[in-house]
Amino acid sequence: MPRSVNAVASRNRRRKLLKAVKGQFGRRKNVWTVAKNAWDKGQQFAYRDRKTKKGNFRALWIARINAGVRQYGMSYSQFMGALNKAGININRKALADLALNNPDAFKAIVEKVK
Repeated sequence: MPRSVNAVASRNRRRKLLKAVKGQFGRRKNVWTVAKNAWDKGQQFAYRDRKTKKGNFRALWIARINAGVRQYGMSYSQFMGALNKAGININRKALADLALNNPDAFKAIVEKVK
């Protein structure tokens, strides 16, 4: 009896992966083994950097808040300590947005915690 291989499925699987790496440089885009390794590594980076992105945004928000409160003679850490002591629960994302886009509202918050 002849050997049964599902050539249709394996060809489709390879075609799908080669389509995913289309646009990469050199043999990464057209040689199956190289493309498979490149795709695997890319997926590892994507998984890792989805986590890293959250920390990058937090650092950006902190930098914006710090720049905003420096105008009023405070540092970021002093401001956050005073904010917690005053019992104002507002997250860093919202504070950074206020500091950037609505300076009057941000100033009111700073004055309240001073």
